[in-house]
Order: sequence, then structure tokens, then C-alpha cells
Amino acid sequence: MSMNNKLPASPWAEFYGPNLGYVFEQYEIYMENPEEVPADLRKLFDNWGSPVLPENGPHGQEMTPESSAPRTLPFAKMKKFVAALQLADTIRGFGHLGANLYPLEAQAPQADLLNLDQYGLTEADLRDIPAEFICKHQPERFANGWEAIQYLKETYTSNIAFEFQHVDEAEEKAWIQSMIESGEVTKELSLQKKNDLLKRLNEVEGFEKFLHKQFVGAKRFSVEGLDVLVPVIDELVDHSVQAGTSDVTISMAHRGRLNVLTHVLGKPYEDIFSQFQHSPKEKLDKAQEAHVGWTGDVKYHFGAVKEIKNGDKTTRITMAHNPSHLEVSGSIVQGYTRAAQDDRSQAGYPRQDENKAMSILVHGDAAFPGQGVVAETLNYSGIKGYKTGGTVHIIANNRVGFTTESEDSRSTRYASDLAKGYGIPIIHVNADDPEACIAAAKLAFEYRSKFYKDVLIDLIGYRRLGHNEMDEPMATNPMTYTVVRKHPTITQIYKDRLTERNELSKEQIEAIEETVKQAFAKAYEKVNKAHDDSGLIPDLPDAVKIGYPKVKTSVDLKKLTEINADLLKWPEGFHVFDKLEKILSRRQQVFTDKGKIDWAHAEVLAFSTILEDGTPIRLSGQDSERGTFSHRNLVLHDSKTGETYSPLHRLPGAKASFEVRNSPLSEYAVLGFEYGYNVFAPETLVLWEAQFGDFANTAQVIFDQYISAGRAKWGQKSGLVMLLPHGYEGQGPEHSSARLERFLQLSAENNWTVANLSSSAQYFHILRRQAAMLSKDEVRPLVIMSPKSLLRNPSAGSAIDEFTNGEFKTVIEQPGLGQKPEAVERLVFCTGRMAVDLSDQVADVGKFDWLQIVRVEELYPFPTEKINEIIGKYKNLREIVWTQEEPRNMGAWTFVEPRLKALAPKGVNVSYNGRMRRSSPSEGDPVAHKKEQQRILAQSVTRNLVRV
Repeated sequence: MSMNNKLPASPWAEFYGPNLGYVFEQYEIYMENPEEVPADLRKLFDNWGSPVLPENGPHGQEMTPESSAPRTLPFAKMKKFVAALQLADTIRGFGHLGANLYPLEAQAPQADLLNLDQYGLTEADLRDIPAEFICKHQPERFANGWEAIQYLKETYTSNIAFEFQHVDEAEEKAWIQSMIESGEVTKELSLQKKNDLLKRLNEVEGFEKFLHKQFVGAKRFSVEGLDVLVPVIDELVDHSVQAGTSDVTISMAHRGRLNVLTHVLGKPYEDIFSQFQHSPKEKLDKAQEAHVGWTGDVKYHFGAVKEIKNGDKTTRITMAHNPSHLEVSGSIVQGYTRAAQDDRSQAGYPRQDENKAMSILVHGDAAFPGQGVVAETLNYSGIKGYKTGGTVHIIANNRVGFTTESEDSRSTRYASDLAKGYGIPIIHVNADDPEACIAAAKLAFEYRSKFYKDVLIDLIGYRRLGHNEMDEPMATNPMTYTVVRKHPTITQIYKDRLTERNELSKEQIEAIEETVKQAFAKAYEKVNKAHDDSGLIPDLPDAVKIGYPKVKTSVDLKKLTEINADLLKWPEGFHVFDKLEKILSRRQQVFTDKGKIDWAHAEVLAFSTILEDGTPIRLSGQDSERGTFSHRNLVLHDSKTGETYSPLHRLPGAKASFEVRNSPLSEYAVLGFEYGYNVFAPETLVLWEAQFGDFANTAQVIFDQYISAGRAKWGQKSGLVMLLPHGYEGQGPEHSSARLERFLQLSAENNWTVANLSSSAQYFHILRRQAAMLSKDEVRPLVIMSPKSLLRNPSAGSAIDEFTNGEFKTVIEQPGLGQKPEAVERLVFCTGRMAVDLSDQVADVGKFDWLQIVRVEELYPFPTEKINEIIGKYKNLREIVWTQEEPRNMGAWTFVEPRLKALAPKGVNVSYNGRMRRSSPSEGDPVAHKKEQQRILAQSVTRNLVRV
């Protein structure tokens, strides 16, 4: 066939493809009544008439000089061309419906894919059309359009299939189509590659069978039926290493996890076998204790880290720890990846290099559409504060969720359909064809590398055993498992294929099998066969047990004054909104007139000094740039141009990056991301702010499974800060409570700090203390019940000397009260906003010599020694009262009650003052709220307390 058989450039070129059918419908109308045709098409028809044939004949034969002038093609024949194009596009778009994707059964036939009658075509018609008109890739392979159509059908309906018509960008679609139709995707593997692939499949299957035989009935969540998952991840890792990627981060749930830990992360067989054997653990020294968990976790929840050398470069492979909340670790890993990509060493926003790290998220087929965190994570994949330059998603699709069949798991045809809404190309592949699976991995990696966008592999297999190895699947899925038990393993299928093709001999295959078998046997010989039946949980590491050491958090007045001045500078010609400029300018007056520093001012001063100390900062939340309550304004907007500017990016003394991001409307996935970012970049002060503290409810899994327990389970340290707006201002049940009680209930083993502060200086110092602890083993997360009305309450502001000479105080006694300790009969303990309101109630201190108010600023770790010291000062004490604004069954009361009772002197009553027990956090009526709040405050400072 002539290589010069090119379609000519013509005004019809823009109409090739699906739009061409419309053009010819309009042409038919034009022939009858031109006025009914749109003006642009009418002009085209008037000027050009019918389209022209290529300079060569329809079969590619060379035209003679006498016949080489353009010829008009009869309209009827041109309609055949259009129909052929439509047929080709149908195959591209819907070929997956006829592909061989399911190992256990054949795909239902899709007759429409090649029903020529439906398109008004015959084989002769297609043979009369140039192949390049149908498929421009590899045209030399086809004599005509019929052969090209057959090639497309074979390509798009094989063991690997594609969905990419939903991708918005034309360049991306064209590239994917080119990769598919050029044969680049399905290039033949080398014999060595096939040999390695068979060996890996033997290792994967052999590992599962060895565990099954050696440790009968032990849970391991076998990968069998999707064995090829391991080689697919291998392939992605190998491409990453060759590309010089510094970090590859992996998330996956428990199914197949032990196999991936062993074969991808390099965890020795003997380590896995020892865990199943319950062999005695090696004694850890004190340094090691600080970096491992003490309560531990089940073996298939742990992660691992491995380094791979490639010349002078090193690639770190990290698998994140994952609890049984299946998809949650995907958001954690996205945070890992972004942290690995960011350079935080200079002032301004971090400099991101998307080539430095790549994430692989392995999903379950029931979990991918079923868990909302997946959609939240996909949503921020292209948002500037969260994007990671594309993630390779793999659905480990065994077509059953626990015991639930697919039709009860989702409303869509495919488990992957959710991804279509985010423009993610999807590669479906039959897990019984390992070479097709490797091709899918290669295409996914190359797409991500070229376009820096997400791509998804739907790896379709089955589950050979039950949900776990003690389940009997025949009880709930009898039809499926009747087929499964007759179905050969992928290793057997691939072995047979290689021998049938004479690509590997029987002797070579037996040698591979023997090598693998010996590896398991040798590893098991090293295992200590004794059982550790002690059941003892190790003691806390010293760093955790001791808690935070004392650190200097005050800042020199001269330095603070200079920083404050720098924060009030913006570029020449930058127009700050008039009203906001006046508000900000008052911050200068505070220093000149010795006024009080409010909450937002204290925060920005803390951030500035932390940056000058060389600690990077990342703050995110749904409205964090401005602040939900219009208080922060870290990012200024030019009122005339809309341009943005942050003074924290231009601080002369800043030695690290500052990043503030308005997050999408998500708590679950965003908090997971920030936790992951902090774990992977532990030197960074990472803060997440809820729009209202109540909204943290939707991220409860992150608090429960990771932030509060991650160190005890896995030895995973974090210094993450959570700002949860909390306070009863009459805004109703969903805008009052950050559920302080939940965080206190989770408090144990010095796992985090829970604070409810009453002044801006306290906020300043606790932030600086947290930043100073980031590089230390004692570091722990910080939960702050951040304020709302206190943001602008003068009584919550602090004088400058509290910043230059002060420190964070876990407990504060009310200034002015308690001057005559022998006269004090009642101690009122409180926290946060209630402390400020009570302070206003006792402005005339002379009336209250019988009273002392104590602010508990740090609720956990509970400041037992300090409170005991305070109680001891008042020898004539008659009662201790805990006052709070939350209902009795909420807030801090249930946490502090036993602790205060333990500290109370004999005969001193400990009682509660606040709202009665409620099912809802607060009143919905602001008038009712105000009345109830006034009652609580009044009773606190009235001698005769009415018990609730």
C-alpha cells in the first residue's frame, strides 16, 4: 500500500468524526431547501459543494496524471465514509462492553459493535474505504477500511479494554488513542521479562499456599485470584525507579497486603512467618522503643519502607499503615506524596516538583464506589493545594465485598465508574492475563508521567477463598464458588501459555518452581518455633511517658516589634480593601499605645516567629485564608485587580515556607491529607482548621484510627494541630460544639494535647511550643478548641509583655481573686470561653473574696500537680464546682469529675454547674440560649449554688 495515501486538507477536516454525520444531515436538507440550513454550513456548502477524494484512489492505488485532479465523491458514497467513522468511534467508545474482562465467565456478546446493517454498511463498502480514513495509526498494516475495522475490534475488545471518551482534554484523548492503536501498549514482552513474571507469580501464589498450609485457619486476607496485583505494582515501582522518582507511596487495604509487603516492600519471609508463629519478639532498646508502637496492630495493617538504589539515585518505597477503614489511607498517602514533592526550605509557598514522588492507591471494588472518602480524595486531585501530579489508582476487583455480590454493592456497571466524573481514563484488564496487566501498568505510568493526572486500572479477577481464610464462601456465594473451584490459578494459566508457545521449557519452569519452594523452606527454618504466650504489652517509651519538656516560647520585644511592622507592609500599588486596611492598621497601634493583642494578631505573630526559627508552616481549612469568622486575613486581595498577597511570604527573616490553603468542602479526606503531610514532613507545623468544630464529626475516622492511636499502634509520630471552633453563642446545635468530650474520651498514654484556651497569649505560646517540639521524640498532636466570639472579645486579648515574658500555662488562676486564701470557700474550675465570661462576672473583685476561679487551659494531659497545688492553698475550702456551657453529658465534666474528686480534700464537695443532660448539643433559639447562659454564669458566682 502506498505510504502517500493521505487525506487532503480541506474545509471538511474539522467535521471528521462524530460531527460529520450532522454535517451530512444538513447537506441533505441543503439540497432541498438551503434556507433551512445554518448560515455557516450553508456558506460551506455553497463554496465547496461535495467533499473531495484523496489524491490517491480509494484502495490506495496511485492516480495517473490524467486522473489526478480532485474528483467529486457521490453523496451516497460519502455517507458510507461517515458511517464507517461512526462505526470506528463506537468500537473505541464501547469496545469495553464486548471485551474479555472476566476470568470466571465470558462477557455478554455486544452484537451492535460490529453490526454493519445498523450503520448501513457492508464488508464491500468498508473495503472501498482507505484504511487511514478509519485508523491513522499503522496504516501500512491494513489494505483497506475493512481490515482496519477488524483491527480496532480486536484491539478494543481483547483482555484489556479502555474508557477514555469522557476525558475532557483532546490532547490526552488523542495520545491515549495513539498508544492503543499504534500497538505501543501491547508490545511483546522479552523472554527474560516473561521468565521474571512467571517467577513472581509463583512467588505470590506459593507464599499464600505456604501460609495456608503451615498456619491453618490463620487470617491473612489472601490475594489469590488477583495474584497479578503484585507484578502490576512491581511494574509501576520499576518504572518510577528508572525515571528517578525519589518517593513512591502506596496505600492499600488488607487483602493481599502481606504479599505486597513481602514482594514489593521486601519484608523478609521469616519476619512474616514469625508473626504467624507468635515467635518471641526481640527486646528493643530505648531508642527503638520511641519509634515503634507498644499496643501494636494485626499484621495485615502494618506498613513498611524500602529503599531501591539505581546508580547514584535512591527511590524510597513507602506503604502506609492502614486500619480496616479500607479507603481512608488513600487520603493519608496523598498527603505523604505532596509532602515529598514540596521544597519547604525557602520563604513563600513551597516549591512543588511533581516528578519527585508518585502515589499508588489500591482500592477494593466494593469500597471504591462505596466509601465517600474516595470521591473526596479524587475531588482534590487537581486542586493546587492538594494535587500530587497524578495518582495511579488500582481497583483490586474481586467482584465481591465480604459476602456481598456486585449488584448489591453499587448502582453502576463498573466499580470504576465514579472516576469518570473526574475525567480519569480507565483501563479495564482481565487479571488472568498477566501480560495484559503489565501493559495496563505501563500505559498508566506513561499517562501519569506525561499529563500529571490521575489514571485508573480496573484489575478484574476473583477471590479464590472466603473473605478471610476461616470463611466458607459456598454458604453465601455458591454459584460463584462452584466456578472458582474448577478454575485454574493464574500461575497455571500463564505457565501453560508459555509452554504452548515454546517460550519456556518444562525444565525451566520446574527450576523456577523449585527455587521458589526452597526460598520458603529456608526462611521458615530461621523462625524461632517457640511461642510467646506472655501477652504482655510493652511499657510506654520514655519520650512518651515523660511528656513535653519546658521550652522557651517568649519572643524579644524588639524582634516582635520589627515583625509586626513587616506584617503591615504590602507592595506599592497594592490596594487593600479600605475597611480591612483600617482593621489591620490597628495592629500597629497596639505596639505604640500598649494595647491588647487579639487572637488573630497573636496567631500571625506566632506564625512569623516560627518561620524565622526555620520551621515551615502549612495551614488548611475550608476558609483558612480569611478565616471563617473574618478574623485572620492572611491572604490579602487587591480590591481593584483581585491579585493576592500574603505578608508572611515576604518576611525578611523567614527561613522556611508558609502555605495557607482554602480546602474543598471536605473534612474526612482533607484531614487525612494533612495528617499524612505532617507524618511525611515531621519538621513542618501542619494545622487543619474546621469551619466549625462540629464539622470535625465527619472526619472522626481520622481522629480515632490515626491521630489519637497511630503512635501506640504503629509507632507513627505526628505533631498535627487541629483548630476546632467551639463555643455556645446561640447559633444552634450544629454551630456550637466541637465535641470536646470525644477527644477527652480518646485521651490516654500522652497520645495528644487537648486544650481550650482563654487568651491570645496562651494561643501564641502553645503554637510556639508545638513548633519547638516537632523535631523531638516527645512530639504529639495538638487539639485546640479554638474560639469564635473570643476572637474579638477584649477580655481574651493579651498585653504585649505576656508575649515577651510569658509562657504557656496549663492552669491559670483568676487575677485579683484569692487575695485572702483563708476566705476562699469555693473553687470554680472552668475552661475556654466560659472562663472569659466568668472573668467578666467578677470585675468587682472585692465582692468575691470567698471565690476563686481557675481556668484549666490544658485538659489533657490533665495538670494534676498544678491543680493539686492550687487546691492546697485554700485551707477553708467547702466546695469545688466545675462550670461549663455544654450539657452535663458532654463537654469536659465526665472527664474531669473523677480527677477533681480524687484531688478534693476530705469533706469538700465536687459538683457540676451547667446545662442539664441533653441529646442535642445546644438550644436552637438564641433567646433561650442567652437565658440559659446567664443562669449558668450567675450561679457560678452566687453563694447558694442550685444543683443540676
